[in-house]
Amino acid sequence: MATVVTLVGGARPNFVKLAPLYRALRRRVQFDVRLVHTGQHYDEAMAGSFFKELDLPKPHAALNVGSGSHAAQTARLLEGFEDHLRVSRPDIVVVVGDVNSTMACALAAAKTRYQDGRRPLIAHVEAGLRSFDRSMPEEINRMLTDALADYLFVSERSGADNLRREGRAADCVFMVGNVMIDTLLAHVEEACGRRPWRQLGVPRRGYALVTLHRPSNVDDLESLAGLWEALGLVSSRLPVVFPVHPRTRDRLRAAGLSAPRGVHVCDPQPYVSFLGLLSGARVVLTDSGGVQEETTAVGVPCLTLRENTERPITTILGTNRVIGVDVAKIVAAVDEVLAAPMPAKPSLPLWDGRAAERIASILERDAAMGRMSAVDRALATTE
Repeated sequence: MATVVTLVGGARPNFVKLAPLYRALRRRVQFDVRLVHTGQHYDEAMAGSFFKELDLPKPHAALNVGSGSHAAQTARLLEGFEDHLRVSRPDIVVVVGDVNSTMACALAAAKTRYQDGRRPLIAHVEAGLRSFDRSMPEEINRMLTDALADYLFVSERSGADNLRREGRAADCVFMVGNVMIDTLLAHVEEACGRRPWRQLGVPRRGYALVTLHRPSNVDDLESLAGLWEALGLVSSRLPVVFPVHPRTRDRLRAAGLSAPRGVHVCDPQPYVSFLGLLSGARVVLTDSGGVQEETTAVGVPCLTLRENTERPITTILGTNRVIGVDVAKIVAAVDEVLAAPMPAKPSLPLWDGRAAERIASILERDAAMGRMSAVDRALATTE
């Protein structure tokens, strides 16, 4: 009998990570692989185009949870995914990243018991990352998901160290590399070949690329206005390309902020186009965790507009600097980047395009062995 594996995605970065996993698991006859789209990102710009570009199939199930407060969205996710579990009865639930869908679907799986007393095993891809800032919703999601998961698939050494300090057993933690980089390496040549910077009238290595979406940056008017001022000053040094997240666009409109001269505001980009823009940039300014990793992989300087990072490998390698949101510090950091040559592309352990294959091999081995979860083993020894 096939092992049923459900892959859960909700936001567009999730699908970048799920695409190589879907293919790696599908290549193994042991697995019946099913894709669930929770609908956390639900419009064409934020999710739909990713399915086409990444060659993902139509999801087997769509929960259509939509937007809302963290509590409301999480409640809808719990209800919707619990219903899905009772119908589909997967053996393994794979969640990725740190969005509300990640945590809520892991929690629903942990609380579900089938009629035979089993529950699905939970695998967390990108486990162990920590910013140590609990004001970030993503940090809460990461910690709760890791506490529930049976498989903890780690992308960098800090993740394994954090999980060890938190008391997770070593036999649950697997250093596998970075599935997002699997997708990047598979598409970067095509992305650069498209030369998306030409469509915006800016030269390769002659523009700054910006992404902003975190509530701490875009929901507070003072913070948003300061960042907008900083981008205006940066645009006096070199053009700024800014694909605007819908959340950020709404905040800018509400604040009455119009684009400074030299800031090219555009809609969210399909994955390959965005990867091309990122690879061709002179510098990237972002508050995204994933973009910190992508810039590191392609060797483009990154300035993180936050006070912390959960991806310390990027700062250790020197491709990324965490600079905060002070206007003067942002402009000074950009000037420093522009005064220095482009860095050499670093070599990272296991960021080689085969992370998904490693995960699939581990799950295949354990499925063949009939592995029980740590929770089920504990229950078995006490009954």
